[in-house]
Amino acid sequence: MNVFYEEDGGFKVASMMSEADSSMQVEAISGKRSKIKTANVLMRFEGSLAGFIEAAQAEADTLDTDFLWECCGESEFGFESLAEEYYGGKPSRQQAAAIALKLHGAPMYFYRKGKGQYKAAPEETLKAALAGVEKKRQQAELMQLMAAQLTAKQLPDSFPAKLDQLLYAPDKNAMEWKALEQAAGELKKLPVQVLHEAGAIPSIHDYHLGAFLREYFAHGTDFPDYALAPFVDELPLAQVQAFSIDDSTTTEIDDALSVTLLPNGNTQVGIHIAAPALGVAPREALDHEVMKRLSTVYMPGHKITMLPETAIRPFSLDAGETKPALSLYLEVAADHTIVQQHSRLERVQIEHNLRHDTLEPYFNEQTLETDSGHPLWQSLVFLFRFAESLEKARGKYDPSKPQPVDYNFYVSDGMISIINRQRGSPMDKLVAELMIAANSQWGLLLAEHEVSGIYRAQNGGKVYMTTKAEGHQGLGVAQYAWCTSPLRRAVDLINQRQIISVLTMQPPIYAAHGDEIVGHMRNFDQTYNAYNEFQTRMERYWCLQYLVQENIQEVEATVWRENLVRLTGMPYMTKVHALPVLKPGSKVQLAVQKIDTLLMELECRFVRVVEETVAEEIPAEAGTTEAATAEAGEAAADVVENA
Repeated sequence: MNVFYEEDGGFKVASMMSEADSSMQVEAISGKRSKIKTANVLMRFEGSLAGFIEAAQAEADTLDTDFLWECCGESEFGFESLAEEYYGGKPSRQQAAAIALKLHGAPMYFYRKGKGQYKAAPEETLKAALAGVEKKRQQAELMQLMAAQLTAKQLPDSFPAKLDQLLYAPDKNAMEWKALEQAAGELKKLPVQVLHEAGAIPSIHDYHLGAFLREYFAHGTDFPDYALAPFVDELPLAQVQAFSIDDSTTTEIDDALSVTLLPNGNTQVGIHIAAPALGVAPREALDHEVMKRLSTVYMPGHKITMLPETAIRPFSLDAGETKPALSLYLEVAADHTIVQQHSRLERVQIEHNLRHDTLEPYFNEQTLETDSGHPLWQSLVFLFRFAESLEKARGKYDPSKPQPVDYNFYVSDGMISIINRQRGSPMDKLVAELMIAANSQWGLLLAEHEVSGIYRAQNGGKVYMTTKAEGHQGLGVAQYAWCTSPLRRAVDLINQRQIISVLTMQPPIYAAHGDEIVGHMRNFDQTYNAYNEFQTRMERYWCLQYLVQENIQEVEATVWRENLVRLTGMPYMTKVHALPVLKPGSKVQLAVQKIDTLLMELECRFVRVVEETVAEEIPAEAGTTEAATAEAGEAAADVVENA
């Protein structure tokens, strides 16, 4: 006797060896013996096992599923009774098994209701299920077509409308993404590379920018409707002629300086900071937007300002205009010591906007002793000597210390130029030291009046933000509050509001250590770091683009550590495989092998050693931005503006 039984979701046949109450021992045609449950046996039959399942399956393949479904009716039925009805009499064992196989293989048509029992699916349910299957079939065909188009570097018709999602936030269940993944797997490339080759990324620059905008400016960079608060026009007019010193592309002029001889022989040094706090009302529409942006975003060739242009212009310290300003006056004796200092809210006449490129020929290391002919030479030299005195007072004066290099990126019509400029020039030191002095003095002013502010502090090498006046070891000051860039940093705007409340003897805008100011501080710290990372990323992109633009085949680089090097003339670091063991600071010649601006990758091959150093320390020009500005990094944020 043989049995036709169900096991592991399929049907099998075997010879029965013995039988107990609820189980039996069987032997398959292969000779393998096993124990099965009697409840799983659907049919017993005599005869040969050889070819039984194969013949039953062949018969099942000839059966029409739709016709069987029509024959079933609405009641439950057994497979043998359906076989008898279908074949018009008692079916053979193979015919009955064929019906069982057909029913089992069409679960959309026939619902299983027990051992050998089935029920036909309702008509509407079956139609819906079949429609779903057809839809999946069509989708599978379309997905194969899209994958084939992508591998052939063609963009499928449905992709343009979904590019933003595919590039930045893919839906892993979407048909387009599955097709893209399939094509990427076949081509052994990343999905973004496949999209680029298919023409989906016309501008690699805009692709990198788009990733940033999607995260931080999801609703666009336009400003909401706002109104500037009416600010007082009757502020006293300062009796000074102020001037600013900035890069040639700077459009937000935050700070200016003035030098005035006093009747007692001393000199009054004025540090004048734009006063947008007078026009940007706290907790109003524009302020809400400012506290979302928190800072101007800088990148080569472009920037996203913290304030709209119509709010910048009334306060930017532009030449030939008189603007409201928060001023710090330092009375300086002949020996460059500070006799006294005071702060005022006033209007200041801006005489000049000096620019680095046009000022440097007249004011540099070689022109400090002899009049260069610049109309402000005398004032500039005095400010430089005063700045040196301030640097010495901080305990940071070291003329022998190597100065890091600034890299200014200028983009015009898609062409990039990278200008190297040694930091620490007289005009750099002049501005940096006076900004440090202002930030330190105004931080002290807030602390003395017990008005909350936002400070930068450094303790044990770690730089952090706090609402308490704490020391900054790197700068050598007792407190340091960013106050000198209120047009482009929200922290400076917040601190300016607090300083003005002290000067006008009004209640402070922000409660001491309250949730509001602490929240702004934390948001700023996180966002500002993200903006800086983005700026660095875009600078890396333009470094690679410069190599492509100039068709550079070989580059010189400085070893940073192990196989990590920094290219000469640009702030780009990369690893070079098979680089020989060299001490940091050694210079090497590299052959450029591959430049990929999409993935931000540069592959170079070691050519030769240009100069092997014996020093154990990395030179300043080879360091990272953080290392290069370890001493005056906080001030550099005020001074070096990549507009």
